[in-house]
Amino acid sequence: MCIRDSHPADSTEQLAQVIRRTEARGGSVLIPAFAVDRTEVLLMALRRLRQEGRIPPMPVYVDSPMALGALQIYRQAIAEGWSEIRPDVAGGVEAFEAGEVHEARTVADSMALNAPRRPVIAVSASGMATGGRVVHHLKHLLPDSRHTVVLPGYQAVGTRGRDLAEGASEVKIHGEWVPVRAQIEVIEGTATLTSPTTDPRSLNETRSSKR
Repeated sequence: MCIRDSHPADSTEQLAQVIRRTEARGGSVLIPAFAVDRTEVLLMALRRLRQEGRIPPMPVYVDSPMALGALQIYRQAIAEGWSEIRPDVAGGVEAFEAGEVHEARTVADSMALNAPRRPVIAVSASGMATGGRVVHHLKHLLPDSRHTVVLPGYQAVGTRGRDLAEGASEVKIHGEWVPVRAQIEVIEGTATLTSPTTDPRSLNETRSSKR
C-alpha cells in the first residue's frame, strides 16, 4: 500500500495510523532511514505523536552507529542555535526524545531487534534498504505479517526499498529469497531539519570549528 502525501501533517497522521494498527496486532514497525537528517526528523515526528497521545507508548530504537553520531551533532546544533538548523525547529536537546528511546550501539543490541519480545519501533539505516543493519532486520521481520515496514520518502529504482514499495512478494537478502508478508507502507513528504541550502554533512565541519 502506497500512501501519497500532500501535506506534512497528512504524512504524520498516516504514520500514526500505521503504528497504531501494527501495535494492535502485536507487531513491530521497522523504518529504514538515512542516518543524517531523516532519522532525526522521524524522531521528532514520533516525539510529537507520543506527546499528543496519537500513538501507543512503544520503545523506539535507533539502530545505526552513523545515525547516533549525527544525532549527537544535531542535539548540539539545536541547543546552541546554529544557523544551519531551520529556525522553526524547536525543542532543544529534548527534540528527539520520543518517549522510551534506546540506542542500539552494539551488534548484540542490533540482533535483539530481529526478534523483539514486544512491539517496538526501530529506525535503522540505510534509507533504501540497500545495506546496513536494517537489511538483517528485514530478513527476519518481512516473513511475519504482524510487522510493518515504513519506507519514508523516495526509493530509487534498483534498490530493495523500491522493490518493496512496488509490492514485491519476495526480496533477495544475503543470497536468499525472503517472502514479504509484512505490511509495506510508503510515506512521502518528509521534511529536513536543516535549511534548504545546507548540506547536512557540513554540520560536522561546523561542530569541529566551534570547539
